[in-house]
Amino acid sequence: MSDSLRYARHLALPQFGAGGQERLRRSSALIVGLGGLGSVASLYLANSGIGHLLVNDFDRVDVSNLPRQLLFRAGDVGSFKTEATAARLREANPSVRMTTLNDQLDLAALKAAARDCDLVLDCTDNFRARLLINEACVAMRKPLVSGAAIRFEGQVAVFPEPAAGPCYRCLYSDDDENFQSCAGQGILAPVAGTVGTMQATEALKLLLGLNSGLRDRLWVYDGLSGTTRSVAIRRRPGCPVCRSA
Repeated sequence: MSDSLRYARHLALPQFGAGGQERLRRSSALIVGLGGLGSVASLYLANSGIGHLLVNDFDRVDVSNLPRQLLFRAGDVGSFKTEATAARLREANPSVRMTTLNDQLDLAALKAAARDCDLVLDCTDNFRARLLINEACVAMRKPLVSGAAIRFEGQVAVFPEPAAGPCYRCLYSDDDENFQSCAGQGILAPVAGTVGTMQATEALKLLLGLNSGLRDRLWVYDGLSGTTRSVAIRRRPGCPVCRSA
């Protein structure tokens, strides 16, 4: 199948076109976390024609993952998420180049992985990982698309230039006690997909150089009421990460 047929609907977009599709083919992204957010975001990026995906997770597929982690099938239970993801994405789009990182990355490893890509998607489910990913993106001057989902609620934050501030850490003061982990919490499966889809959309816009209304903003989704809102994120003068970047 020719690219002109595969990506016909992209090529029909005036903001995309053949030049945008080629730009995407030359682009790369690091996705940290292959749960409900990362499985959906990675599938859209691969199917959209990104050239290289680096995927990171240290977990194995569990049967409880299957309702919301749509890349995985019952036969994948027990397999490493990185390996199952790479296999499924190669099936979806054989032209995408896959790199798997099957470890719990520390700050140095996150910096090394971020250095080799054009942007980073944080699809993790805990604040410790999110703060490390943000610190790596600030240090390596890489755009960051951060997502979170719990219960009926979702959030996406877009930081095109986290080294210049604001960054994800600006959202939280040093004495903030609301660092709640999403791991093990209840969640409605499609809410995770909604957030992952939004992350893929924002990542594609960044890779294509398109402006986003979510630049340095936090998008908040309430699945129960069906409403969304967004709030500006201001650079915090005392931020321990981006103030010294």
